[in-house]
Amino acid sequence: MIRHASAQKQARQAEKRRLQNRANLSKMKTAIKNVQDEQDKTKAAEVLKKTSKLLDKLAAKKVIHKNKAANQKSALAKAANKMK
Repeated sequence: MIRHASAQKQARQAEKRRLQNRANLSKMKTAIKNVQDEQDKTKAAEVLKKTSKLLDKLAAKKVIHKNKAANQKSALAKAANKMK
């Protein structure tokens, strides 16, 4: 059991952050799957734009590393360009 008030507060904050990060990662994975599952090139480009924005936001919030965001965006753009 946590006794100090500051430690209790830190535990509350950590739990709050953990839940938020988990939700954000889930949102990211769903967005990536939406781009990959898209068949039409124009629709894929629209979804890719939204996904890129989301990846940038997550990198800015330090939920994911900025290089991971860049690598994901690059791979998704490459896949979207291959579509017909």
